Amino acid sequence: MIERREEAEQIASLETRLGYSFRDKAFALRALSHRSLNSERRQGREAMAEHNEQLEFLGDAVLGFLVSEHLFRTHPELPEGQLSIHKARIVSAAHLFEVARYLQLGECLMLGRGEELSGGREKRALLADALEAVLAAVYLDGGMDAAREIVERVVMAVPTARDESAELKNFKASLQELAQARSMPQPIYVTVKTAGPEHSKVFTIEARIGGQLAEQGSGATKKAAGQMAARGLYRRMLTSGQVESSDRTD
Repeated sequence: MIERREEAEQIASLETRLGYSFRDKAFALRALSHRSLNSERRQGREAMAEHNEQLEFLGDAVLGFLVSEHLFRTHPELPEGQLSIHKARIVSAAHLFEVARYLQLGECLMLGRGEELSGGREKRALLADALEAVLAAVYLDGGMDAAREIVERVVMAVPTARDESAELKNFKASLQELAQARSMPQPIYVTVKTAGPEHSKVFTIEARIGGQLAEQGSGATKKAAGQMAARGLYRRMLTSGQVESSDRTD
């Protein structure tokens, strides 16, 4: 009886924080139940069926679709590359962790004793995954419109973890996110030239993605040259909007 009362209290707390009331409380209960709790309380198939990992899988897909839809509707002026970068930032574990902290989701979770003692309520990956599970639970309980309302009112409203001005200066990070969003190889950086006397060297770095995409940059340090090369390749990719045909392999 005490266990049931505690579960009801955790679900009610989640509903208050979300601003959403579940018609079927079982969806909310499963979303809040970490695998560590079930492994301690239950055995066999029942334990596997009741923790939130499968909901995380569904929630990831629902979140990706709804964020893409929102960006498509609200930013018709942006090219595909920039939309991809915005999406990658919003659905990242870092941002989902910030949203989970905003909701104080950790206080609602039901954890096993071991996970509790190890600080599970503050773990980044655990909270990000739990948020995806909660979103899946809302989708299963209320449909896509209910999930969309949560995404737009909560997920999109929390500022992304990365500072925008810093992002503009860190072209290596921007290039890496863009490559990941387009399912391309990660950039590599190669020193192709070093010139000048020892006290005033100029380094030339080439940023490469795959076999054909490459841009060079120069600077007084390898770090500065790498950023210049990344900036050139990043801007080239945004301008082209897609991978050149010469980069494709048959």
